[in-house]
Amino acid sequence: MAGINTLATATVFQQQLDKLAVEEAVTGWMDANAGQVRYNGGAEVKIPKMSVQGMGDYDRDNGYAQGSVTMTYETRTMTQDRGRKFQLDPMDVDETNFVTTASAVMGEFQRTQVVPEIDAYRISKIATEAETAKKAGMIEYGYTPGATGTSALRKAKEGIKAVRNMGYNGPLVIHATPDFILELELELAGKISAVTFSKSGVDTKVPSVDDTPILSTPSNRMYTSITIYDGATKGQEGGGYAKGTSAKNVNFLVLPRTTPIAVTKQDVMRIFDPLTNQKANAWQMDYRRFHDLWVLDNKLDSIYLSIKDQAPQE
Repeated sequence: MAGINTLATATVFQQQLDKLAVEEAVTGWMDANAGQVRYNGGAEVKIPKMSVQGMGDYDRDNGYAQGSVTMTYETRTMTQDRGRKFQLDPMDVDETNFVTTASAVMGEFQRTQVVPEIDAYRISKIATEAETAKKAGMIEYGYTPGATGTSALRKAKEGIKAVRNMGYNGPLVIHATPDFILELELELAGKISAVTFSKSGVDTKVPSVDDTPILSTPSNRMYTSITIYDGATKGQEGGGYAKGTSAKNVNFLVLPRTTPIAVTKQDVMRIFDPLTNQKANAWQMDYRRFHDLWVLDNKLDSIYLSIKDQAPQE
């Protein structure tokens, strides 16, 4: 077993899984806004906040009025501290094929469990923020894609218009369920336009309306809230997440690319060989990931939500 450099292997896994978490998540584009966020390990991050003064009159004798720039860092704590431990029996995994088998296990875990949960959490967090803010004209309830007398194209354009009316003229993004996209494509009879959407340096062609990319997002990630299972309590042993008890179904949401600040970081991954593992004669892999998303207060009016369910009773 000594031939395996577990520290180096764990480091490689950690780097690759961090990269894949961003690339495979439908919401991976949100991580680009965390470029100036400071992260030194653990659950805390520091988010930059900048404010500048407005314009003043130019004086021909004294010149320009002095302006000020204030730059501060706000400390936030990532509330999502998630992880799992996996063990591989040495009878099935020897020193020569450990890396290959471990890569397959961790890759499958990340693809089928980690990424969907991150996406669902981010969508629900954005939806919760928008519902709580209750900005006039930014939420529509009771629309079912394909319902008689409705137009998916009109709904999308209304969402884009609502965000534009709030003064957001930069690039927008739409997350939509496959049901909504299907109605949009049927309505446009194969004439829906496509744009290039870049995420983590990878360019893909996606459908669009008014040059706004539409990202197909599985319906089971489009909830206004989710329940996160701890993986230990009875009934929650499987871990992961489920639709929240009072959650509503989101058809689509429209928001500027600069609105969400998302961070996902894997803590130091640990690998123990069977001789080091004190609990079992098995290879052990410890996976831990911190993640969270924030919408700054001054951007709460930039989110438009289309919700399938009826509006809650006041």
